[in-house]
Amino acid sequence: MSLPYNICAIALTPGFLRSEAMLEYFGVTEENWQDGANKDPHFIASETPFYIGRAIASLAADPNIMHKSGQVLSSWELAQEYGFTDIDGRQPNWGKYFAEHVGIGK
Repeated sequence: MSLPYNICAIALTPGFLRSEAMLEYFGVTEENWQDGANKDPHFIASETPFYIGRAIASLAADPNIMHKSGQVLSSWELAQEYGFTDIDGRQPNWGKYFAEHVGIGK
Protein backbone atom coordinates (compact mmCIF):
# COMPACT_ATOMS: atom_id res chain seq x y z
CA MET A 1 0.00 0.00 0.00
CA SER A 2 1.40 3.37 -0.95
CA LEU A 3 0.74 6.19 1.47
CA PRO A 4 1.13 9.79 0.35
CA TYR A 5 3.18 10.89 3.40
CA ASN A 6 5.28 7.75 3.95
CA ILE A 7 4.48 7.69 7.68
CA CYS A 8 4.28 4.41 9.57
CA ALA A 9 2.15 4.15 12.72
CA ILE A 10 2.63 1.11 14.96
CA ALA A 11 1.41 0.33 18.47
CA LEU A 12 4.12 -1.51 20.42
CA THR A 13 3.78 -3.16 23.80
CA PRO A 14 6.35 -4.64 26.15
CA GLY A 15 5.73 -7.71 28.25
CA PHE A 16 6.13 -7.62 32.05
CA LEU A 17 8.43 -4.61 32.14
CA ARG A 18 11.33 -4.77 34.59
CA SER A 19 11.68 -1.01 34.95
CA GLU A 20 13.52 0.80 37.73
CA ALA A 21 10.17 1.34 39.45
CA MET A 22 9.40 -2.39 39.33
CA LEU A 23 12.87 -3.30 40.61
CA GLU A 24 12.30 -0.92 43.51
CA TYR A 25 8.80 -2.32 44.16
CA PHE A 26 10.16 -5.87 44.30
CA GLY A 27 13.14 -4.77 46.42
CA VAL A 28 15.71 -6.08 43.95
CA THR A 29 18.33 -4.73 41.57
CA GLU A 30 19.13 -5.68 38.00
CA GLU A 31 21.84 -7.97 39.36
CA ASN A 32 19.44 -10.01 41.53
CA TRP A 33 16.14 -9.29 39.77
CA GLN A 34 15.19 -12.99 39.68
CA ASP A 35 14.69 -12.83 43.46
CA GLY A 36 11.61 -10.71 42.68
CA ALA A 37 9.91 -13.95 41.64
CA ASN A 38 9.67 -14.76 45.34
CA LYS A 39 7.12 -11.94 45.60
CA ASP A 40 5.42 -12.59 42.25
CA PRO A 41 6.34 -15.74 40.31
CA HIS A 42 5.45 -14.06 37.01
CA PHE A 43 8.32 -11.60 37.46
CA ILE A 44 10.61 -14.36 36.21
CA ALA A 45 9.29 -13.66 32.69
CA SER A 46 9.97 -9.92 32.89
CA GLU A 47 12.02 -7.90 30.43
CA THR A 48 14.16 -4.80 30.71
CA PRO A 49 13.37 -1.52 28.95
CA PHE A 50 16.32 -2.33 26.67
CA TYR A 51 14.28 -5.17 25.13
CA ILE A 52 11.54 -2.93 23.81
CA GLY A 53 14.22 -0.41 22.86
CA ARG A 54 15.83 -3.08 20.70
CA ALA A 55 12.40 -3.76 19.19
CA ILE A 56 12.11 -0.08 18.26
CA ALA A 57 15.64 -0.03 16.83
CA SER A 58 14.88 -3.13 14.76
CA LEU A 59 11.71 -1.58 13.42
CA ALA A 60 13.52 1.65 12.57
CA ALA A 61 16.14 -0.31 10.61
CA ASP A 62 13.59 -2.39 8.71
CA PRO A 63 13.36 -1.20 5.10
CA ASN A 64 9.93 -2.84 4.87
CA ILE A 65 8.49 -1.19 7.96
CA MET A 66 5.57 0.28 6.01
CA HIS A 67 4.13 -3.26 5.77
CA LYS A 68 3.68 -3.15 9.55
CA SER A 69 1.85 0.18 9.63
CA GLY A 70 -1.42 0.01 11.51
CA GLN A 71 -0.49 -3.11 13.46
CA VAL A 72 -0.24 -3.79 17.18
CA LEU A 73 3.08 -5.53 17.87
CA SER A 74 4.90 -6.81 20.94
CA SER A 75 8.51 -6.92 22.04
CA TRP A 76 8.48 -10.73 22.15
CA GLU A 77 7.03 -11.13 18.64
CA LEU A 78 9.60 -8.72 17.22
CA ALA A 79 12.43 -10.49 19.08
CA GLN A 80 11.43 -13.69 17.30
CA GLU A 81 11.24 -11.94 13.94
CA TYR A 82 14.42 -9.86 14.17
CA GLY A 83 16.50 -12.12 16.45
CA PHE A 84 17.45 -9.64 19.16
CA THR A 85 17.76 -10.48 22.85
CA ASP A 86 17.43 -8.67 26.14
CA ILE A 87 20.63 -7.45 27.84
CA ASP A 88 21.02 -10.77 29.67
CA GLY A 89 20.83 -12.78 26.42
CA ARG A 90 17.30 -14.05 27.06
CA GLN A 91 14.31 -13.69 24.73
CA PRO A 92 11.43 -13.34 27.18
CA ASN A 93 8.13 -14.18 25.52
CA TRP A 94 5.40 -12.70 27.70
CA GLY A 95 2.62 -13.83 25.35
CA LYS A 96 3.65 -17.47 25.53
CA TYR A 97 4.41 -17.28 29.25
CA PHE A 98 1.05 -15.66 30.01
CA ALA A 99 -0.86 -18.25 27.98
CA GLU A 100 0.95 -21.15 29.67
CA HIS A 101 1.02 -19.89 33.27
CA VAL A 102 -1.99 -17.65 33.65
CA GLY A 103 -4.28 -19.64 31.38
CA ILE A 104 -5.52 -16.87 29.13
CA GLY A 105 -5.25 -17.55 25.42
CA LYS A 106 -5.18 -21.37 25.67
